[in-house]
Amino acid sequence: MIEVKNLSKKYGSFRAVDNISFDVDEGEIVGFLGPNGAGKTSTIRILTCYHPATSGNATVGGYDVFTQSMEVRRMMGYLPEATPLYPEMRVREYLQFRGKLHGLDRGERISAISQVTDRCWLGEFVDRPIGQLSKGMKQRVGLADALLCDPKVLVLDEPTIGLDPTQIRETRNLIRQLGEHHTILFSSHILSEVEQTCTKIILIAKGKVLAQGSPSELREKVSADSKIFVEVKGPSKEIQSAIDNIEGIREIEQDASVTGDWTRFAITGDGKRDVREPVARVIQDKGWGLRELRREVASLEDFFVKIIAEQKKS
Repeated sequence: MIEVKNLSKKYGSFRAVDNISFDVDEGEIVGFLGPNGAGKTSTIRILTCYHPATSGNATVGGYDVFTQSMEVRRMMGYLPEATPLYPEMRVREYLQFRGKLHGLDRGERISAISQVTDRCWLGEFVDRPIGQLSKGMKQRVGLADALLCDPKVLVLDEPTIGLDPTQIRETRNLIRQLGEHHTILFSSHILSEVEQTCTKIILIAKGKVLAQGSPSELREKVSADSKIFVEVKGPSKEIQSAIDNIEGIREIEQDASVTGDWTRFAITGDGKRDVREPVARVIQDKGWGLRELRREVASLEDFFVKIIAEQKKS
């Protein structure tokens, strides 16, 4: 549904988007994850035909965002980070105005407004001036506007920013529901939000895509960085040598803070198998004492923090 190939965007000498490529399949909910200033909004503005790219290609539903922008706009609903609203208008008036701009006739507008205000929990606020609404309610108005024409693709830029915890949970649930009928790309800098909502995650930092895949695929990458902690009573050099010879061990480090007859090691496997059983067997066969053997699995948050930190150093 969305195809991006070698896309770049420069503002003067600053490269906000640096030769990125990714795909969003029909029916997917894709989270565009990255820290502030990563290039998320610049990419979204290119896909929604608000900004031209410096180089590269992008299509939405088979239409080129550079040469067929009107066709792209007709099939897309867009919620920008700073929702542009008219505060003096009432919610219903604003949605009627937006419906006219989309070319909906009177009957279509009435039906569409009823559906989107119900879906976005705006029923009791529909006749209130927008200027009197809270930040969260204004966000809902913007989302209702994005849904007004029942677009095939929804692009949401930081849709939960400024919302309270209850509103964030409601918005997550709504995005999951919308994913049953729409292809969704939404940006966020909050990992938990993306992880709980999306079928695919694209991680971007300093304008570059650093990783992409389903949450389960990214967790498999994380498993390679899982560590085994073992505390053994015996000759430390012999213990380290014996464990290091076990198949699947990538690295073993001794914890110098442990003194006495006991020695503590941090073991990193190659990610292909759980090495706890062979480690325990070697210790038992050698007759050494064992009082700790546990696995500490790195989280997706650890993974993202690590690769973003590595990107900043480069």
